[in-house]
Amino acid sequence: MTEYTERTYRKRVNAKDLVSFHVVVKETDVWVSADQNLEKEARDLVLNQRFPLEDYISSHPDFLTTLKPYPEDPYAPPMVKEMIETTRNLGVGPMASVAGAIAQYVGHGLLKWTDQVILENGGDIFLKTNRSVTVSIFAGESPMSGKIGLMIPPEKMPLGVCASSGTVGHSLSLGSTDIVCIVSPSAVLADGAATALGNRIRDKKDLEKVADWAGEMAGISGGLAIVGDQMAAWGEVELVRL
Repeated sequence: MTEYTERTYRKRVNAKDLVSFHVVVKETDVWVSADQNLEKEARDLVLNQRFPLEDYISSHPDFLTTLKPYPEDPYAPPMVKEMIETTRNLGVGPMASVAGAIAQYVGHGLLKWTDQVILENGGDIFLKTNRSVTVSIFAGESPMSGKIGLMIPPEKMPLGVCASSGTVGHSLSLGSTDIVCIVSPSAVLADGAATALGNRIRDKKDLEKVADWAGEMAGISGGLAIVGDQMAAWGEVELVRL
């Protein structure tokens, strides 16, 4: 069983005029802000995605463990199929995108009952609001941690903002970044791409190449990467000082 880690950064969330609530289903731990309390609906949506995912893993155990692109499977459940197709060109296993996938599918599902959703799943976020949102960047022991943010205007939404780290959290990363944060219309892609880029960054000098690497990944709007006291940013991202 995975040890539970309190997500203290959630105490800093300031979702004006929205109702926030917490949903936990096994390893899935999401924090949601919406126009109204939709805890039951969110829980049902999480279960609706987890059940077919768990069934698929039980019959395809290598799907859970592989670190390489997974073979195409036209009979896979919709979310699983999108995870497979999205990560195939990134050079990572499909589970590298699972947190972003759940955030996206549950977030989109909640839009049936609310016009605005901010859904955070272990640092991976699905956004759809009627106003600009600032996403704070938590980068562990980096001196930049908590001091910069990404300003996301409403016309860019719905949007995924997903992160990977080699020094923070329990997610597997083969690199040494304090944070790689990717912005994309697809949270599935943003999550997988954050892992793929994070795997390539082993030290500060690799930050010079990260924009070129990101440019090879279609569908990414922009992003940033931090190693210690150095940062690289690229694409359509607006950085703000916090």
